[in-house]
Amino acid sequence: MTPNARYAAAIDVLDRILGGEPAEKTLTNWARSNRYAGSKDRAGVRDIVFDCLRQKRSLMHKAGFDGARGLIAGHILASDLSVVDVFTGERFAADVLTADEQRSLSQVKTAAPHAVRLDVPDWIEPKLRASLGGDFEASLTALQTRAPLDLRVNIRKSSVAQAQAALGRDDIETSAVATVPNALRVTRNPRRVALSNAYQGGLIEIQDAGSQAVIDALPMQGVKTVLDYCAGGGGKTLALAAISDVQVDAYDQNKSRMKDLTVRAKRAGVVARVLNADPVNAGKTYDLVLLDVPCSGTGAWRRNPDGKWRFSEVDLQDLVETQAGIVARCSKLVADGGVLAYVTCSLLYDENEAQIERFLAANENWDISKSCRFNPSTGTDGFFIMVLNRKQL
Repeated sequence: MTPNARYAAAIDVLDRILGGEPAEKTLTNWARSNRYAGSKDRAGVRDIVFDCLRQKRSLMHKAGFDGARGLIAGHILASDLSVVDVFTGERFAADVLTADEQRSLSQVKTAAPHAVRLDVPDWIEPKLRASLGGDFEASLTALQTRAPLDLRVNIRKSSVAQAQAALGRDDIETSAVATVPNALRVTRNPRRVALSNAYQGGLIEIQDAGSQAVIDALPMQGVKTVLDYCAGGGGKTLALAAISDVQVDAYDQNKSRMKDLTVRAKRAGVVARVLNADPVNAGKTYDLVLLDVPCSGTGAWRRNPDGKWRFSEVDLQDLVETQAGIVARCSKLVADGGVLAYVTCSLLYDENEAQIERFLAANENWDISKSCRFNPSTGTDGFFIMVLNRKQL
């Protein structure tokens, strides 16, 4: 495909996404329907589409008109290319600009409001501003860009230097992440990682550095038993099992999300037990319960930009109630003197500090021992963790 053909394909995909179809499904369907597109073409179209979704409002403002064609025109302008040279109407290229589109492009644009310039829905902008404070603009600016690919070195099998060397033999270059001891950031050939010998041999796992920092923040001294509730794919489960000789159990209400966890644990050389039944009903307690609760995902919007535009105030309120219920139920799983770690990949006060304030108002036998935010401005996804200690009775 020529560059102009990729832009035309991106317009087709974006038309469907703006019409309500999920981004991932739409891209998959496009690839299946266009077998002539090679892997580089599929990756190129995907990159354009996701760039446009991350910056939907600012790119449309830059172009001066809406829709998929407006998004692509804005993307072309942001890349310092000529819109006319792309919208040529030639075979496989986008149709030529209409008179209205040409007029909109040529008009002098007024200054964009903050929510437009920083690419967030109007309703959530004040919430994010209040939650992030002085880091508001820097964090939202970071979410407008593509996320890096971070790796966690499995210290059960490798040192950081050994993992870097193994990746290098597959022409994958990495750099250390200064604030996270066992994290590597891929700087060359990220799409080769999954097929690399280092990955296949269990030396590394794909995991954002912010997610790794959350694990590093957990108080593991004296901990013998851990429950990763809401385990999802099990990234944090595997990280916990790798760093400490503790019994790690994993549970998620959606069993399909954990379907690969046993295989991944075997590859990593660690032991993690997958629970089929909700442990809340089993009566067992743990030294540490990790609650990586369902959340808005605002801290990871650059990875799921489609979700940013589908998320509503009603969705937020529903999530807040779901989170409160999980914390209340799972607090019973913490042994006397044990630890409850509440985690989200949200930037919102409503889902973070406010949740713990609500819980503590109804439960007196807990103390806060740690509270950390990892904001996108620091180069990772956005995460929040608050560690609570159950008082010994």
